[in-house]
Amino acid sequence: MSETTGMTGTDEAVTEQHPAPAGESKPRPKPGPALRAGAAVVAAALLGVGIGVGILKVRYRDPEPDTAARDTAPTAAPSTPAGSSYGAKSNGTHFGSMRDLLLPVPAGYTLGPDAGAYGNDTELTEDQRKAWVDDQIQALPQKLRDDVRKVWQDVPLKGGGVRSYADAAGGDLVVTIWLLQYHQDAVKADNAFVGAMASDSGLFREGPQVPGHQEAHCYLPSAPPGEKLDALICSAAVGDLRVETRVEGVAPLPKDKVVTLLRRQLDRLALPGASA
Repeated sequence: MSETTGMTGTDEAVTEQHPAPAGESKPRPKPGPALRAGAAVVAAALLGVGIGVGILKVRYRDPEPDTAARDTAPTAAPSTPAGSSYGAKSNGTHFGSMRDLLLPVPAGYTLGPDAGAYGNDTELTEDQRKAWVDDQIQALPQKLRDDVRKVWQDVPLKGGGVRSYADAAGGDLVVTIWLLQYHQDAVKADNAFVGAMASDSGLFREGPQVPGHQEAHCYLPSAPPGEKLDALICSAAVGDLRVETRVEGVAPLPKDKVVTLLRRQLDRLALPGASA
């Protein structure tokens, strides 16, 4: 998964903290089972990224109608007016269709290739959310797979959506954005883990920052010199939504274009009163 934390069960679950006796150092809390399992899923998802598949699909797919919402104007500062059909509440909960919460296809892009069996412009059904969990854990050993599946039963996906974007000029850049909605504590912890893994593991190259969004972590998988294709992965937490962005394209990637797209997506999801 790219996604989960040490909090499981209901939002009301609280772990009581007791001060350490005088003269004794306070023991460092052990990560909960959800955090440990979430870490494993994150690692499996990140290390299993396939580079170039999306590019080939875009270059050789048959033309098809572009039915996604299209955005032809610059994105203004986000707001949640009364009566809006989608947006965020001040407590961090998002509401409305995932297809509305996803960034409309900007000028200069078309809908990209399908994200596996989930399509390229989809709000996940309950069955698809369950299938998504199974997809994330396929690379894990059976015992760990069962543990992680149990975690997702305790902290279930309440919503999910995916939309892919292809550079209209030549199809040599594909950006896929996933919105995954679940427990806010889990979202925050998972995103923190991705940031730590990307910066401390030595497995990835450091990626670009997203102006105005310190919660966004971007990194690039290692690639041999002269590699013609490259990838970029970004993760961000906005309330109860984790935003996972996967980018595939011809090296060197146009990072400025990718960052602009991700910034606009995060601005769209910003909580009331947040400054972007």
